[in-house]
Amino acid sequence: MFENASDKTASIVLFASAAFWGLYWLPLRAIEEVGLSGTWSVAFFNACPLLVVIPFVVFRRATQMVNLRHAMMIGLFTGIGLSLYASGLVLSTVIRATLLFYLTPIWSTIIGVIWLSEKLTAGRVAAIVLGLGGLWLLLSGNDGTAAPLNIGDLFALLSGVFWGLGAAWMKKYPEFPTAATTMFQFLVALGFCSFLALFLFQAPIPPASVFQNAFAIAFVASAFVLLPSLFAIFWASKRLFPGRVGVLMMSEALVAILSASLLLPSETMGAWQWVGSIIIITACFVEVLTKDERAV
Repeated sequence: MFENASDKTASIVLFASAAFWGLYWLPLRAIEEVGLSGTWSVAFFNACPLLVVIPFVVFRRATQMVNLRHAMMIGLFTGIGLSLYASGLVLSTVIRATLLFYLTPIWSTIIGVIWLSEKLTAGRVAAIVLGLGGLWLLLSGNDGTAAPLNIGDLFALLSGVFWGLGAAWMKKYPEFPTAATTMFQFLVALGFCSFLALFLFQAPIPPASVFQNAFAIAFVASAFVLLPSLFAIFWASKRLFPGRVGVLMMSEALVAILSASLLLPSETMGAWQWVGSIIIITACFVEVLTKDERAV
């Protein structure tokens, strides 16, 4: 049934699944409200799906314990990327973190040219120029003067670099086990965020009672909402052209921006910053449509 799904079905699944990730910030903020803050909230949130993924990988080890080198490398890059992105969501504003992550077209273009021997076309150069211009406007104050990156902004910016590396590895070595790759991704995210909490922010391990208070929110949101949507994204991505995948996954950015604007009174931006946001999204469209014209 699922193996014979049409492109239209896969496209709908991908668009809806990516949209769920646009609400990734909601459970993270809810976990903070019950006392688990900073990168500890991200570490715990990424630990909960392992209660489901690890037993599944063990049960399906005949199919999942193959191409482990590729699964581990993809999990390493995407796990660090996910950690930095989620940390950006809790340490910066949702809108800024999301848009800084979506500067990925710049990094994916550079990685593609250097590692995958892709051509540096005029469209990709335009995507880089647009992305950098949008970044400058996004980080400007309401008067148009430049404002420095805070630590959350920096994490969100770097998250796109690592996610781009993971995406490039997936493109170069597509025969990777999905569940095992997801397991490594969450393990890396758990370890990396714990490292940030302990050694960068010097935040002590929270008491067990705090983890208990956060468990219901974290487990339900991560294991029953975001984990299935992640599997759906992998499933659909293997069936569609890369360009179409990139366009459809923009639903994440749109949902994140709209939900944060409506639900978080502090998420305000000036006119120039909104212009920068639009330019960044435009750069994403230019980059993904240039990669594969058959996707449009």
